Amino acid sequence: MVITVASGKGGTGKTTFAVNLVHALACRGENVRLLDCDVEEPNGHLFVQPRFTEEKAVTVLKPVWDETRCTGCGKCGEACNYNAIAVVKGKVLIFNELCHSCGVCSYVCPEGALTERPTPIGTVQAATDHKPFFFAHGLLNIGEALAPIVVRAVKQYADPRSLNIIDASPGTACPVVEAVGGADVALLVTEPTPFGLNDLKLAVGLTLKLGVPTAIIVNRSDGEDKMIADYAAQIGLPIAGRIPFKREYAEAYSSGQILVEQFPELRENLLAIYDNLAAKVVAVPAEELLELEKGERPPFPVGSAQDYKEITVISGKGGTGKTTVVASLAHLAKQQVLADNDVDAADLHLLLVPRVYEVHDFSGGTKATIEPDECTGCGECAEACHFAAIEKDGPANAKTDVTYRIEPLACEGCGLCPLVCPVNAIRTEESMTGRWYVSHTDCGPMVHAKLGIAEENSGRLITRVRNRAAELARELKQELILGDGPPGTGCPVIASVTGTDLVVIVTEPTVSGVHDMDRVLKLSRHFRVPAVVVINKADLNAEQVRRIEEMSAQSGSRVIGRIPFDHNVNDALMAGKTVVEYCKGGAEEAIRKIWQELRRELSAPQRSADF
Repeated sequence: MVITVASGKGGTGKTTFAVNLVHALACRGENVRLLDCDVEEPNGHLFVQPRFTEEKAVTVLKPVWDETRCTGCGKCGEACNYNAIAVVKGKVLIFNELCHSCGVCSYVCPEGALTERPTPIGTVQAATDHKPFFFAHGLLNIGEALAPIVVRAVKQYADPRSLNIIDASPGTACPVVEAVGGADVALLVTEPTPFGLNDLKLAVGLTLKLGVPTAIIVNRSDGEDKMIADYAAQIGLPIAGRIPFKREYAEAYSSGQILVEQFPELRENLLAIYDNLAAKVVAVPAEELLELEKGERPPFPVGSAQDYKEITVISGKGGTGKTTVVASLAHLAKQQVLADNDVDAADLHLLLVPRVYEVHDFSGGTKATIEPDECTGCGECAEACHFAAIEKDGPANAKTDVTYRIEPLACEGCGLCPLVCPVNAIRTEESMTGRWYVSHTDCGPMVHAKLGIAEENSGRLITRVRNRAAELARELKQELILGDGPPGTGCPVIASVTGTDLVVIVTEPTVSGVHDMDRVLKLSRHFRVPAVVVINKADLNAEQVRRIEEMSAQSGSRVIGRIPFDHNVNDALMAGKTVVEYCKGGAEEAIRKIWQELRRELSAPQRSADF
């Protein structure tokens, strides 16, 4: 049996639930495996503390240019659907961060100047002798975009004789599709807040689109969870269990403890959830779309700045309070252009309540289909496909009993299969993968987007959002673009931070928060973008706060704010307001100080790109 634990957003307690469920089951005598497929930011090992006995490199085929054979014809650049190749003055430039390892460029090169060679993009590590359960995880190299390949390599450790628990990454993009695909059950961990409900809906849409039986786990439960319960009843999904909201759980988690060892009532709760697990497939719920406002758009405020600077707020993991901080900063800044770059699970609109005046469809690439009546069953397309997206189970026709079909969710739209098909039986067409919006808020114009469920090319959609925000900043002479970035270190984050003036990393004083902050600091250095750090729930664990301060200093960064653990923050979210609008208290005061620090940071002389 395979159970995938997922969530629409990070920080809901997904990894905590998965680790503690596996531990409780193993101590009861179950033959169980934990496979951490959150390969951008794997955290399970921080709690499991395994001794790895196996390590394998995950490689893909990437193009290598031979200048001596190249004529500079440019066919490789024309054929690449990912803008990963440019031909400038007869020289071929390959952008590794954009390359999807599809093989098109080497196929179309008439001189053989581009050849594919195995290139490491990550590793998989396994603790085969770990007790009381088997553990494996994957780690995507920083700066790489092909997370699903590493996820697939981790899933190879699933054992049909065991109960396999897969910890997926948050969101609904391609790594989650790979982790959820083929599971017997998907457990979606959420929390009873507007953010939690919004992102739960996205995750439900994904799991049901994949046809995976689904159930809901409510973490940080107040015992009622009306908004989650009402939604679950509306679509007919079971709530498989609830985990109460207790500060002592958060404090034990911050130190990396296994909670079921410390809290027997939690162990019994998790075992009961597993024993009573019952789920069923229901119809995929209709996608919720933002409605276009009627009437003319009010004029956007106009400033006097000659140029703008861009701040992008990111986090190594979800749930650190990133969007909550961004919304409050937007309220304090008053005039700026806002960019919600978290297109996979956008939440900023829940607090800033944008009034939408522009809606644009976004085509992130192409999708291929095989015409069943024209296919001869030769299999050349399947052999050439680098993504295992072509399967030999299409309908028979007058020419052959064996035809092929393309799995839409696996297709990357690279365009190789139509080139190799000898009978031209494969068609490609543009694929509408999302929408982007220009809206009016009380804090200024906002550009935001929504990627379709299980769609790819979030990086391109983020670039579209940032480009439009830059246009607005220039048109309106605003001095600031404030961006809410996605979590992780993969393709969406790369698209969010490249070329920005300052990255603000929001983290928590927990073992996983420290681990993930380290990775995004490295990502910032990789792309030569200065970074500062904000510690949320800073009074939760003094030792981890010291580690964050030391790591920040070692990286040439600094901590510019410490937000205390404050129940007023949760109350503000439930009321649909920013922290600085809703309450007076420790968190509100800390965020105001952070804004002052950011203003000083932006007005200071430009730091070295090496910071």
